[in-house]
Amino acid sequence: MAEKVRDLRSAMALLERMPDQLIETDVEVDPMAELAGVYRYVGAGGTVKRPTKEGPAMIFNHVKGHPDAKVAIGLLASRKRVAALLDTQPENLGKMLCKSVENPVPPIDFEGDAPCQQVIHKATDPDFDLYKLVPAPTNTPDDAGPYITLGMCYATHPDTGVHDVTIHRLCIQGKDELSIFFTPGARHIGAMAERAEELGQKLPISISIGVDPAIEIGSCFEPPTTPLGYDELSVAGALRGEPVELCKCVTVNERAIANAEYVIEGEVIPGVRVKEDQNSNTGYAMPEFPGYTGPASDQCWLIKVTAVTHREKPIMQTCIGPSEEHVSMAGIPTEASIYGMVEKAMPGRLQNVYCSSAGGGKYMAVLQFKKLSPSDEGRQRQAALLAFSAFSELKNVFLVDEDVDCFDMNDVLWAMNTRFQGDVDVITIPGVRCHPLDPSNDPAFSPSIRDHGIACKTIFDCTVPYDLKDHFHRARFMELDPEKWLKK
Repeated sequence: MAEKVRDLRSAMALLERMPDQLIETDVEVDPMAELAGVYRYVGAGGTVKRPTKEGPAMIFNHVKGHPDAKVAIGLLASRKRVAALLDTQPENLGKMLCKSVENPVPPIDFEGDAPCQQVIHKATDPDFDLYKLVPAPTNTPDDAGPYITLGMCYATHPDTGVHDVTIHRLCIQGKDELSIFFTPGARHIGAMAERAEELGQKLPISISIGVDPAIEIGSCFEPPTTPLGYDELSVAGALRGEPVELCKCVTVNERAIANAEYVIEGEVIPGVRVKEDQNSNTGYAMPEFPGYTGPASDQCWLIKVTAVTHREKPIMQTCIGPSEEHVSMAGIPTEASIYGMVEKAMPGRLQNVYCSSAGGGKYMAVLQFKKLSPSDEGRQRQAALLAFSAFSELKNVFLVDEDVDCFDMNDVLWAMNTRFQGDVDVITIPGVRCHPLDPSNDPAFSPSIRDHGIACKTIFDCTVPYDLKDHFHRARFMELDPEKWLKK
């Protein structure tokens, strides 16, 4: 790599040098639904409503109502781009992240004037207004309001002093107010806010937007891989080979990511819950990764904003919820979590893992498993059970042999069609807590479901029994280098 990727701007510079990976437009765009509507046709991918396609990242240079700002979207909406930004190969990403979790590099304090604080707006300023300061888009006309979809929320536990960074759903509710949605029991900062509320305290929080891709990817790890007390910024430090630098916030007792484009400072207020769509009354929140627009919550917590700081001519970074970008951020850490747990239990068997677009990076994993001896028969199913333990929101696991490309869903379905029998190769585990955003995880959908968010987890074993492997050789073509015949 010619230059190191250390922030959003160096990431964009790298993509500019790659063919067909970044495009710009000078045509004015409205951040209210229009921006995301455009990108849906350009490069969103994932579970976005068809027609869509996986394509380049995009920069909008003229955003209506925000003359000094740009908006970047889709930076990570391609596994190829993520690999380039992290200086590795696409198929190696999960293993690379696994190593980074095991060899963390903690963040350090930034020396000097932080780039994210070149311009400072305090909530006490008479003209302070989040709507004007932060070009947060809506994805659809149904959205509850403008959403910050790639805000790195950073806070400190009031008892233990441990730090954590997580991405949460943040909606602008007023000139100095944000709502934040905590999935019950799923994120560390939610636990910090709950503890602060028990103590009757406000929880200082910083929200850094437009950061190094390593931070965005690393922040998406979850327990048990990164338990409470593990600062995921340490994963980013390991990925980039040097510590993430933090700066002191201007108005609250917390730190923020020093090279961010924007930082929103504030406090989570105890004892207050807000209705997410209180301004729009649409009944909806925003499009989520499964491809549906989720209902607005009436149990969002409130952040009272105390300041917005940003770089000169800042670049807002956003994503479409159901896009390939979510698959990259959620799916690659999930792959790492599964790989790490299975590799510890049975070294050398699991060749690779892929959390595909169809599952939004969370609901579905393909495990490429190599049976080394007759005694390995059945271990592939044990590996699937470990995958469910590594990532609780996983719903379906597909098991394939080492000769099947786990990153190619056509090859996976080929294995299902030629190496799978439904009466013996489906293993179901009903009544297990999964994810509340899957609309089929509901008692109305199945009598086996006692509460919303419970699912039947399923293993599809598309591997060949060890004693039959000699009967399932793929057609053996000659191995050669085709370049001789393809040169112009």
